[in-house]
Amino acid sequence: MFQKILIANRGEIALRVICAAKDLGIKTVAVYSEADRHSLHVRFADEAVCIGPAKSARSYLDIPSVISAAEITNAEAIHPGYGFLSENDRFAEVCRASGIKFIGPPPDVTRMMGLKQKARQVMKDAGVPVLPGSQEALSSAEEALEFAEKIGYPVILKAAAGGGGRGMRVVERAEDLPALLAQAQSEAGAAFSVPDIYLEKYIGAPRHIEFQVLADEHGNLEVLCEREFSIQRLHQKLIEEAPSPAVSPQLREETIAALKKALKAIGYQNAGTVEFLMDEKGKLYFIEVNDRIQVEHPVNEMVTGVDLVKAQIRVAAGETLDQILGGPITLRGHAIECRINAEHPKTFAPCPGKITGLNLPGGIGVRVDTAVYTDGVIPPYYDSLVAKLIVHGADRAEAIARMKRALDMFVVEGIYTSIPLQKKIMSDADFARGAMDTTYIARKLPEFQKAEENS
Repeated sequence: MFQKILIANRGEIALRVICAAKDLGIKTVAVYSEADRHSLHVRFADEAVCIGPAKSARSYLDIPSVISAAEITNAEAIHPGYGFLSENDRFAEVCRASGIKFIGPPPDVTRMMGLKQKARQVMKDAGVPVLPGSQEALSSAEEALEFAEKIGYPVILKAAAGGGGRGMRVVERAEDLPALLAQAQSEAGAAFSVPDIYLEKYIGAPRHIEFQVLADEHGNLEVLCEREFSIQRLHQKLIEEAPSPAVSPQLREETIAALKKALKAIGYQNAGTVEFLMDEKGKLYFIEVNDRIQVEHPVNEMVTGVDLVKAQIRVAAGETLDQILGGPITLRGHAIECRINAEHPKTFAPCPGKITGLNLPGGIGVRVDTAVYTDGVIPPYYDSLVAKLIVHGADRAEAIARMKRALDMFVVEGIYTSIPLQKKIMSDADFARGAMDTTYIARKLPEFQKAEENS
């Protein structure tokens, strides 16, 4: 086992890794920007190294600075968390060349999965359903028009090497495609340094579902059930739950079998998730692989009892899944996570600032992953996440009841947060019966606001 690891991240995920490392008796090194000098991950790590100014390009994304921090502190491994360098195959290569273990998939796997059209082909070859579309990056508007004509409108343009909605455009008509393709290429190039765009059939109101994967370095791989995150705004997740109320035991088993075949074939290692869209008929279609730990991993932990971050570290240290999991995985109850964001609950505009008052909820079945504290500041330079509020219940109804209670007890003063909106969702009849898709917020927000005005 490692003696010391460096966490190449910040905020709640850096604290999450510190907790997992402490459970394993491993010392930790935090890196931080000048804006994060007073952050809790800096306080609770065994050592801390400042790696640059506030802007992430000159700190958390600066590979030489991160590697230098690992070398001067004698860290044996680096956990990248999520975001920043977590899916950067060049960073994984540099770690390897520097004799530092990267706690994540090998760089060749990251490289392959980062190119979504290649990932689509891998899944298709293994029998995983994929949406009709282009197998390679589009070379011209003429080629895009040909594909769109073949599979039928509407279609969606997607960045081959990105996510988060950037480089994405929905095309309803042929006459709009050339201009939207140019926009998508420009946005993808600016965001990911790769302007490649591919095209696929667009499902207008899908459910969004992903399966949690864990693989060791000895050829063993498990899929720890699915989670659903259909409730999202601006292509970003707002509420997640596991298991999905839309996935039957049979569909779960079939999907897990196909995923094991596909991911074993490419030598997948460590944690990851495989994302799907579900159409109105309940059929799943592969869209991408996220080869890292995800923000919403706690819901899978709550229903399986597996500490995924500890498992990541143990896998990287050479342990087998048999040692880590200790037996077959069984699902227990239901879990829901609310991402509490520093944003206006009606406009979703970011609201960074100082937290003047704070009360975190507790009680049976409630977990809060956060790095905030009273008088702490949510800086404007990074993601607006305040906390992840996770609840677990014997069934979905109990989980919803516990989330209502926890949201009522969650107090954040000094900034706007998403809590008021999440309270409304938990009390919504459609959500209670599991009737949701990715258009849920767009449809429900006017209804929630009208009810508020009339109350």
